[in-house]
Amino acid sequence: MDETDGALREAAALVREVPDFPEPGVLFRDIGPMLASGPALGAVVSALGRSAEFDVVAGVEARGFLVGAAVAQAFGTGVIGLRKPGKLPAVADRIDYALEYGTAALELPADTLRAGQRVLVVDDVLATGGTLGAACSLVRQSGAEVAAAAVVLELTALRGRRNLPGEPVEALLQV
Repeated sequence: MDETDGALREAAALVREVPDFPEPGVLFRDIGPMLASGPALGAVVSALGRSAEFDVVAGVEARGFLVGAAVAQAFGTGVIGLRKPGKLPAVADRIDYALEYGTAALELPADTLRAGQRVLVVDDVLATGGTLGAACSLVRQSGAEVAAAAVVLELTALRGRRNLPGEPVEALLQV
């Protein structure tokens, strides 16, 4: 075991389990305490940034913004926020996608991605794969390349990777 493994193990211990949120029967995994710890956040950022070579980070709204911005800063790149509809003054592209209980959409800000750029797509959690898959599709629609899709936490019981065939997915922690 190396120092990174130990730091990630300590970071994982900070993930809080919240029963019956957002509805009865759901066990929510809250990474907030992990993000609030400087050493834990540093370990997560370092590990996520090593998942691929990239030119820019795309953070998925909303906690993907926090982690993505930290990764971009640590690795000397820019960060782009993939936003929910109605949040951007200028939209380059939009993708609608299905969720377990409905639909959602993500939008790419205008004048941010260029064809051929290698993009590290960052989000907090991989659950069913709908949001992460949509984010990767949105990046590709711009002509850029998905270098990797990197998440802090993967909920393996929900089998989100099955909905991401061919995507280069890296998860730091799996529960």
